[in-house]
Amino acid sequence: MDLVTIFGSTEDLIGIILTGCLCYISLIILLRISGKRTLSKMNMFDWVITVALGSTMASALRPDAVILNVVAAFATLVGAQFVVTTLSTKFTGFNNLINASPTLLYYKGSYLQDAMSRERVPKVEILSAIRQSGQGAPSDIAAVILESNGELIVMNKVDSDQTETLEQAENWNRVAQIISINDNSIKP
Repeated sequence: MDLVTIFGSTEDLIGIILTGCLCYISLIILLRISGKRTLSKMNMFDWVITVALGSTMASALRPDAVILNVVAAFATLVGAQFVVTTLSTKFTGFNNLINASPTLLYYKGSYLQDAMSRERVPKVEILSAIRQSGQGAPSDIAAVILESNGELIVMNKVDSDQTETLEQAENWNRVAQIISINDNSIKP
């Protein structure tokens, strides 16, 4: 086995290093231009963009990659992400299409088994989220919500004037109907 087989040609190696550096700099510039939203906690669309950017960067490190094509691919992906996030802020229907709604999984001492099954979240994950929030027992918790980015949010107290945050959950109306039968303090 010779050095060319192990390391490849010097020209290829230099080309990969230069392409990698230029693509890295281009990606940083494009992400900076596109704003903070591109790097926020990821929803489904953000995750797809991140994977696509990573795949494009990996393709850019091939010896036969054309830097301009890679930068154009980066710009296309970042531009698509910018357009989608802009449309999602202007049109509620488009936002609902792109982003999943949060789901209430636990409310005032009750595990919402239908929602937990549909979202594939076991009770142990809810208990873990409660512990991570610094709480000791589920009885101290008012609600646990699965956000659209997959994060479990623990709410300590929910008063009647704080239900706006819960009303965003896709199953809130059903939960509120059940609760209003048992507890008249919260109305949907």
